[in-house]
Formats: sequence, structure tokens, C-alpha cells
Amino acid sequence: MSLIPLPRPIIEPAVRLALNEDLGAAGDITSAAVVPLSHRSTLVFRARQPGCLAGQDVAALAFELIDPSIRMTRHIQDGERLEPGTIIATVEGPSHALLTAERTALNFMGHLSGIASVTRSIVDEISGTQAKLACTRKTTPGLRALEKYALRAGGGINHRFALYDAILIKDNHIAIAGGIQTAIRRAKASAGHMVKIEVEVDTLDQLREAMDEGVDAVLLDNMVPDQLREAVSIVNGRALTEASGGITPQTARAIAESGVDLLSVGWITHSAPTLDIGLDWEANG
Repeated sequence: MSLIPLPRPIIEPAVRLALNEDLGAAGDITSAAVVPLSHRSTLVFRARQPGCLAGQDVAALAFELIDPSIRMTRHIQDGERLEPGTIIATVEGPSHALLTAERTALNFMGHLSGIASVTRSIVDEISGTQAKLACTRKTTPGLRALEKYALRAGGGINHRFALYDAILIKDNHIAIAGGIQTAIRRAKASAGHMVKIEVEVDTLDQLREAMDEGVDAVLLDNMVPDQLREAVSIVNGRALTEASGGITPQTARAIAESGVDLLSVGWITHSAPTLDIGLDWEANG
């Protein structure tokens, strides 16, 4: 499946907020003082470590919002693998504008490429199984759409985007409702015909109870591979099975081989390390 770019109205608010944070009330006083307005340069985005690329649209918009005359030429596309030294893109335009936007552009591209890179490493690890890697709602406030895009760039798939697009009955919902049976029945009575229902279970007994009620998906929380295999057998194709909790690149393969449909990992979007990408002066424009 091709990677569909995010529409500009989705990414622009985040980029504007980041630029406004950096510019404050006076703008880039260093570049204004040091760099002549007439000077032009070419800068090169270059990978400094292996990984997977994401975030070029966001970086390009950071430059455009500072100066629409800046031109960014892409040499590879989001979702492609990077090696140290890979030339990602070149940007050309007024030097002072390039310098004003560079940190915002690098912050976004490095962060999103970090998410894509970790995603790709786990996707590679579980290759050959039926399992797919999914994200969660554990995202940076205000950056969810971008971070979920980065996970797609790395080969993962998205879980629900927010509280409004699917029903996920978790442990606290169950406790407050008084039990899985009550929670599921209330959800079914409320859900629209297009809304799927998933329930989180901690034990195989809870799973059996959920399957007796019938749901679209079950979240198998913090289960070891042997438990997951038994859970898959209990479900027997009647619902989507999702493993969650404690999944790392080292444990992902064994979990995927249990036969579950999904591995959902929250730390990818909230804690993936930034990928080291440089933006270096190449020549006068």
C-alpha cells in the first residue's frame, strides 16, 4: 500500500505553533544580525545514522511558511530506508530564511523519522507472521496525526485515532460498569452501526466471558506467548486479537508467532529516539 501524505490543513497548525514558539515577538535576531538579506544558500538534509524516513512534508512547510520562495527538492521519499550519508533533500533560498526555519524542520523530521525507524525495526522482526504492528493513543499532545503518519511510514498500521472513532472497553470501564458482560451490553446498545467494539482482558476467563457476549476485537493485555496462543485458540477467528503490553524489538517475534493479529505498542510514538539527521550548508545559492 502506498503512503498517502497528510493534507496540509492537518499539519499546518503544528508547524505554525512550532515556528511561533521559536520566533517569539522579535523573530530570528541572530540571522537578522549576521546574514545579509540578499544572501542565498543551498542546504542538504543528510542522514547520520540508519533508519527510515518520515516528515518531509512537515519540514518543507516550515521553510515555506518562513519564505515561500524557498525550494525543497526531495531525493528520496518518506518510508524509504536511510543509511549514514544518505542525501534526503536539498533546500535552496534566502540564507536568513533557511536558518530561521532549519531547527523546526529538523525537529519534526528527526522525531517522525525516529518513530518510523523503530516501527520499521519491529515490522522487520515480525516479518513472515500474520501479525501487524499498530500504534496507540499514547502520543505527544497536538502531534497525534503526525506521529501516527510516521508509524505508517515505517510499515505499521493505525489503531483508533481518538475517543470518538471506536469503542475500546478497558479495565476501568469494566470495573465501573460492574463487569465485562454489563460493559459490553451497554456498548452494543449505544454503538452506531459503523462503530466497532473492542474489550481489554487480563485473563483467559475474562476472554471467555467477552467471547460469550461477542465483540469485534479483544485486547490481550500483558499476556506471555503461551497465554496468547491459548487466547487465539479460544477466540478461534471470531474476533480480532491484539497483544499489548511490554512489547519490545526483542520480544515482538515470539509474541507475533503466537498467532495474534496485532501487536500494539505505545512507546513507539511517545518514546522513540530522534533519528540523527543533519542539515548542512552546501554552497551559496
